[in-house]
Amino acid sequence: MNIALLAHDRKKELMVQFCIAYCGILSQHALRATNTTGKLVSEATGLPVTLCLTAAQGGTQQIGARIAYNEIDLVLFFCDPDFEAGAAAVNEISRLCDRYSIPFASNIATAEVLIQGLRRGDLDWRDIVNPK
Repeated sequence: MNIALLAHDRKKELMVQFCIAYCGILSQHALRATNTTGKLVSEATGLPVTLCLTAAQGGTQQIGARIAYNEIDLVLFFCDPDFEAGAAAVNEISRLCDRYSIPFASNIATAEVLIQGLRRGDLDWRDIVNPK
């Protein structure tokens, strides 16, 4: 599966810790991330991460385009609810995930449910509906 990783600045360390904790599961999948988040995750875990631009340069839009082209199967976007300027990006990614039936987590609690579901095979329907 193709997993997109995004995180607002105040949630980047949480994303890194999450990826360290679930490195074994994530290592079985292809990861794509905005530049800063992806570098932090890759450096901390050793996982290969395909990097997009930084969010400020359009990385979020690049991931949005991948969602629209059905090239992403799961999105983990750790959002800072106090970062009002980032709400538009969260809303856009969330809207695209809803449109294309992509599982989406905006916080660690939902991300843990989805990653455990991924481990169990609960998201294998994505491979049936969208064969690669």
